[in-house]
Order: sequence, then structure tokens, then C-alpha cells
Amino acid sequence: MQTGLNTAGEITVKPASPLRASRRAVQALFLLNGALFATWASRVPAAQAAHGLSNGALGLALFSIAAGAVMAMPLAGMLTARIGSDQVCRISALIYAVMLPVIMLAPGLPAFIMALFCFGASHAALDVAMNAQAVAIEKRYGEPIMSSFHALWSIGGLVGAATGGLLAAHGVKPMTHFTLIALCFGATLPLVSRRLLHVPEERFADPDSPAKAPLYSLPSRAMLALGLVALCVMVGEGAMADWSAVYLRNNIGTAEGVAAAGYATFSIAMATGRLLGDRLTARFQPVNLVRAGGTLAATGLLLTIIFGNAAVTLAGFALVGLGFATVVPIVFTAAGNTRGVAPGVALASVSSLGYLGFLFGPPVIGFAAEALGLRGALGIVVLTSLIAVTLAPAVVRRHTKPARAMSGLAKVSQPTSLGNGLPAASPDAASTTARLPPARLQNSTF
Repeated sequence: MQTGLNTAGEITVKPASPLRASRRAVQALFLLNGALFATWASRVPAAQAAHGLSNGALGLALFSIAAGAVMAMPLAGMLTARIGSDQVCRISALIYAVMLPVIMLAPGLPAFIMALFCFGASHAALDVAMNAQAVAIEKRYGEPIMSSFHALWSIGGLVGAATGGLLAAHGVKPMTHFTLIALCFGATLPLVSRRLLHVPEERFADPDSPAKAPLYSLPSRAMLALGLVALCVMVGEGAMADWSAVYLRNNIGTAEGVAAAGYATFSIAMATGRLLGDRLTARFQPVNLVRAGGTLAATGLLLTIIFGNAAVTLAGFALVGLGFATVVPIVFTAAGNTRGVAPGVALASVSSLGYLGFLFGPPVIGFAAEALGLRGALGIVVLTSLIAVTLAPAVVRRHTKPARAMSGLAKVSQPTSLGNGLPAASPDAASTTARLPPARLQNSTF
């Protein structure tokens, strides 16, 4: 640990350099994960043409990505509890990178579907494991940092999509594109993987108890509440991905270029909100931020429904992105700190429910649009956003406790080795601030 004195007359205890290196490694995983998935998404039309698929066959193939993800998440949670999130990150990231060019090599529809199934499964396994890593690092920091990890996933997605569009415009074949990205990803993995934390406590339900956590258990009521918050938010994320451009084009009557800007506006706003999210979480408390985020998203979407104007609609989509930005990171932090459940298992449960919202929300909106019109059907997202507001108290009971201070000084535990030569400070020693004199000592709260 490193100490110092800041300009406010405070003694600060900062995480040791190896822990900061682990944080950068996990941030890199989030960035690469988002970029790799967006690489595939940006070239779906080209993949369809290369394999000669009808829209129906493509829809079936795309569904296999979701099926692979939903099936892999519980398994990834169990493996995280058994062998550690660091090992699951290494294995799943390697498979994830290899499967990207394999998608284009698959001969025939059955092989194409199987390749996409494996691609979706490895993506989901990496998602669960890297979030478990982020939870472990956040505990050691003793302050909210989860949102910054998710911000990098969003930024990676934007970079991957922009790169894919640029290469497609210059006539680069998907196979060449995918191979280059996979090689870059693979070359980065050894540098990243050796800095990951090995976290022995991932195998325990309670850090104060030697009893091992079960590898699988039915979700408790509290865990279901967290999962429902994730589901509600990801219904909205799926709706923005699938229906924002359609709404602008068909309901507002914009040009195709403006319609395409709808999801980009939402994505940029979400990335911005996540970059600011850790400070907001520390200042306003997680439960308040979830309430405010859900309310902001509902307000933004109501604006787009009420006013048939392109500028107002784009502004509304931006508000939806800002509102949703911090909710999933807060939910994942709460899930990863739930007593009685191994962090990987808890994250897998919550992620699975959230992903179901992302998967099934857009089709439900489509069916509702047949009866109500798309303008009315988007009211479903207003409703789910408000449900997330009512469920906001679910996050506060399981949020990481702030570092404690004792005897007028910031409590600092001696670090213990977590493997790979990395010391692991306890959550109590991760990031504390003590004011001088001791009588003015305060804890940070969030």
C-alpha cells in the first residue's frame, strides 16, 4: 500500500501498484470484449451474403448466439467458483478470439449455427468472469469503480463498430477483418492474463466463514430482485438497439442517416454516463442513482413518444442512455457482494436474467407494435424503467461496504499473496481516507 498527504490535509491510502495493474488488465478485457463483439455485429450483412443465407436462416443463426450465451452463463459461474475467474477469463477469451474467424470458415448452415453458438457462449463466459474480476478489484479499492469497467466495454463497442464500418467501406473482406482482429486480441491476451487476480475467496459464500459456497443454488428473493432490475434495464437497451432507427425512420420520418444516428446517440450517452458513474455512485448512493437513472430513462422515452420531432427524439434517446448507464454496473456490484452465494454464481444468475430481457424485449415490443403502433409499444420500456425505480432498494443492501477506520487512523491490513505475485489488500485497507486530527476521522459512504 502507498500513503500520502493531499491538499485537503488528508492522509490517503492508495492501492499498491500490482492492484492498479490488475485493474488496467481487467479494463483491457472489457474494452477488447466490446470491440470483438461489435466487430462481428458490424459485418453481419457481409456474413449473410458470404454464406448465402435468407433472412429466416440468418435469424435462426443469430438466435444461436443468444442460446449459447444463456446456456454458458450458469456454467461460467460454477467454473468461476471452482477454478477462479482468472482462469475462466483466460480460457473463454482465447476461445472467443478463435471463434471470430471460424464463423466465416464454417461450411454450411449447421456449422455456421454451431460456430455462432460457441461464439456466444465464450462471449458470455468471459462476461461473467471479467465482471467477477471487477467485483474483486472493487472490493480491494474500497470505492465504486465498476462503472469505469463497463464504460470501456461501451467504448470498445463504439470503436469496433466504427472500425468495421470503415473497413467494409474500403472493401475489406470479413474473413480478413476477423482474422486481423482475432490476432490482435490474441496477441494482447498474454499481457493481460498474467495481471489478473487469483481470488481464493470466490469459492466462499461468506468471507468470514471457511464454508465453501455452493456451485449452484436457486436464486433467492434478493437475487431475483437484482435480476429483475437488470432485466428491466436490458429490455430498454435491446429496444434502443433494435427499434431506435426504425422509430426515427418510420414514425418520425427522418432520413436514413439521421435514423442510424439514433442508436449512436444512445450509445455515446451511455458510455459518457458510465465514465462519470463511479463518482456519481460515490456521491449519491447506489439506490438513489438507480432511482434517478430509471426516472431519467422513462422521461427521455416519454419525450420521444409525445413529441414527433427528430431533435427531441435524439435528445430523448440520449437521456435513456444516460439513465441506463450506471444501473447494470451497480447491480453487478451488488450481486457480486451477496452473502451466501459465490460471486461468479451470483453474477451468472443476474446476467442471465438481464440477457433474457435484452433477448426477448425487442420481439415483445414488435408484437405490441402490431396492435398499438411502435410509438405505443415503446411505452413498455417506460414501464420497465419505472419498475426498475421501484426495485432500486434491492441494490443497497448488498453494495460493497466502505472501508472502515479505527483508532483515529485508517486501518491498513498487511497484503497477502493472491497468486501471480500480486498482493491483495483487504477491502478495509483498499482505499481509505483519514482526516487530521483523529477527532475528524470520517468514512467515505456510497
